[in-house]
Amino acid sequence: MKLRVLGVLSLLAVLMVILASNAILTSASRELTQELQINRVAALNRFAQVAYDAALDGDSTQLQREMDRYSELYEEGVLIRLQERTLRSGGLREDRTDVRDAVARANLNLSDTTLAPLQPFGNGSEVISRSFGSASQVLGEAVLEVNLDAARQKLRERWLVVGLAASALGAVLLLGAARVTRWVLRPVHRLNAAVTELETTGRTSHLPEDGPPELRQLSRSFTAMAQTVSESIDSQRQLIADTSHQLRNPVGALRLRIDLLQLELRTAREHTAAAGVLAELERVEEILDGVLKLAAAEHRAFEDSARGRASGGTKDFIDPYPVLQEESERAEPAARRAGASILLEEPPDRPVSLACNAAELAQMVGELLNNAVKYAPGACISVALRKLPGAVMIEVSDDGPGLSEDERAAATTRFWRSPRNREVRGNGLGMTIVDKLAGANGGRLLLAENSPHGLIARLEFPLPATQHGQGYPHG
Repeated sequence: MKLRVLGVLSLLAVLMVILASNAILTSASRELTQELQINRVAALNRFAQVAYDAALDGDSTQLQREMDRYSELYEEGVLIRLQERTLRSGGLREDRTDVRDAVARANLNLSDTTLAPLQPFGNGSEVISRSFGSASQVLGEAVLEVNLDAARQKLRERWLVVGLAASALGAVLLLGAARVTRWVLRPVHRLNAAVTELETTGRTSHLPEDGPPELRQLSRSFTAMAQTVSESIDSQRQLIADTSHQLRNPVGALRLRIDLLQLELRTAREHTAAAGVLAELERVEEILDGVLKLAAAEHRAFEDSARGRASGGTKDFIDPYPVLQEESERAEPAARRAGASILLEEPPDRPVSLACNAAELAQMVGELLNNAVKYAPGACISVALRKLPGAVMIEVSDDGPGLSEDERAAATTRFWRSPRNREVRGNGLGMTIVDKLAGANGGRLLLAENSPHGLIARLEFPLPATQHGQGYPHG
């Protein structure tokens, strides 16, 4: 947009300079032509008067002397034809076509004293002519050669001055156009950055009010709107967290009452019914716990994005492999109960650093392992740390039933669960939490199909700049 606006303003500035320069140069050419024409016509009239006197007196000595003096001074030829003879000076002769035509017109009592507008480049001279005599008789013709070289040189000098002035004016106008463009577009760029920040973080900083009045008003309106949106997002997130937290107290009290009630039950039917109620209560507790985790993850994502913009995205580096070891060991008992096994592949030859919060990485890996144990019972679960060009990848894979392409696309949606797993306890928030936490740490969650069957969950993070170019095996 800046280039388009600057291009339009620059084109207008250049056109303005060209039009102004053209008007000035045309005026200069007209002025010099008129000045030269007035001087030479005056000289021609003087020669015509002296020639008239000479024609009446019959003595052309004085006339020839003045013609020679004029040609010597101005380097211009003069030709005067009397009835009995023709006088010449400066090498001007009748064999030139323009001189012959001028004499013919003057003989017809037609004066030709107009010069064509001067041009800065060219050569050659022009001639002007007139007749002299009485009212009833033409006694002769006077032709004056006009040397245009000196006038052309003056015109070229003026062209040079105007060119330099036009260049300076053009540079000033272009500089002014650039400043005006920055002045106009600076609020637009700030507004665009604020929109991106609002989209990413849910909040934005106060926009300074500068630029044209319309953009200042737009900045004020956007700041007010962004504040309202940020407050609404914060209120919704806080409401979810507060509601989930406050529900834990009555749910805990309800569990206590059910436990006490079970002590009073006598028949197997009553115990079965109580077990069903307890199972539903545990499901509610699991959902509340998942909602709290999700709220915390989303809050963490927004806060991390805001801090990243303010601080340039600086994070502490960790070695992820000990986290993978700890989470694999923690999930091992549950995997054995489900008939599954967890295999942690060997670490890379050299340590790999990762810009990620260690506790959140542990939560992400734990969620992926819990999902694999829960939805792929009896499967072989592999955990690996790999290095890709420009990225570090943590991979949790299994050879269970896996997910279809459409199911993988929907897996990070809140409360989504595969229709095949409706009978398995869960809240449908695990993958959503992992996805949010990965984004909060500058990474992303990728789901892919395992061969020949199963699911691969990959956590991919940018490789720190200090490790670019190091050669690690893929394992």
